[in-house]
Amino acid sequence: MNILIHILLNAVLLFLVGQLVSGIQVRDAKAAVFGAIAFGLANTFVGKLLVLLTLPITFLTLGLFLLVINALMLMLAAAFVDGFEVDDFSSAVWGAVALTVMNFLVGMMF
Repeated sequence: MNILIHILLNAVLLFLVGQLVSGIQVRDAKAAVFGAIAFGLANTFVGKLLVLLTLPITFLTLGLFLLVINALMLMLAAAFVDGFEVDDFSSAVWGAVALTVMNFLVGMMF
C-alpha cells in the first residue's frame, strides 16, 4: 500500500514537472503513472549502478553530479513511456531539479 501511494504521489509530481518545465511533456495521468514507475525502476536499477561508478566525481562535485544522473534517469524513463517526453538534456536537468525539490518538500510535509 505504501509503495502505491509513493507511485501515485510521484506521478502527480511528474505531471506538475511536465507543466512547469518547458521541454518536458506529460500527456495525461496514465503517462504520469507509467512515467513515475519507469523513473522509479530506472533509479532503482540503473541509477544505483551509475551512482556507484561515478562516486569519485560525485564526491568532487559535492553531490551535484547526482542531478546529472537523475536527469539521465528521467530521459531513460521518457524513452520507454509513450506520452512522456523529454526534449533535451537541459530540460531533463531542470526537470530533475524540480522533481527533487518537490519530493523534498512533500517529504517534509509527511
